[in-house]
Amino acid sequence: MNARTNDVAAALTEAARAIHRTRSVEDTLDAIVRAAQDAVPGMDHVGISVTHRDGKIETLAGSDQLVWDLDALQYDLNEGPCVSSITEDPVMVVEHAGQDQRWPNYMPQAVKSGLRSQLGLRLYTDEETLGGLNLYSTESETISADAVEIAELFATHAAIALDRARHEHQLNEALVTRKVIGQAIGLIMQRYQIDEDRAFHFLVRASTTSNIKLRAVAEEVVDTANREFSPRHQD
Repeated sequence: MNARTNDVAAALTEAARAIHRTRSVEDTLDAIVRAAQDAVPGMDHVGISVTHRDGKIETLAGSDQLVWDLDALQYDLNEGPCVSSITEDPVMVVEHAGQDQRWPNYMPQAVKSGLRSQLGLRLYTDEETLGGLNLYSTESETISADAVEIAELFATHAAIALDRARHEHQLNEALVTRKVIGQAIGLIMQRYQIDEDRAFHFLVRASTTSNIKLRAVAEEVVDTANREFSPRHQD
């Protein structure tokens, strides 16, 4: 195992550790960005973006301002290697950027910013597309096969981090929903002197007849009670 392989293995190990540390998803993705920037040969600017349900693509982590600028340019134009890696081919390779004509609106502006080559890789699970790993070079016109292979390994780590964050968000949302519904049930039981089952069905009926989500109805019950028992209301 040569020195270069050792460096890549160490960077990948650190990226894996970053995913499993107790830290925010932003810190995790920043760690992966830094590791990829150090390990992927020829790529000196790295970013990670996420896709939203409405189709919007948003950058969550970037090594420097160039990444944020070129990412935003592609998303505003709805074209470029980052967009194409998410919507078309999962690995987009751009060499000799000044000669690439696939994205006529994006590429001339990117080249003016110093871009010489670029990699765009889709981040995905078996179920869905999560976002993209975007790598830029202002130094090299070409991209080695090793660079593409290493970037794909980092894309796998970034996808794991984003997938974990998504599940944690869903779990936290479920816990918050359960808590607020429980509070609303308790308030309704107290106000109308009914049991828990009837209080729950009271909320369900209110949700159904108003066509408002159950959590939103529960939040309104709790907010109303808080206003009624606030010192200002009592005065």
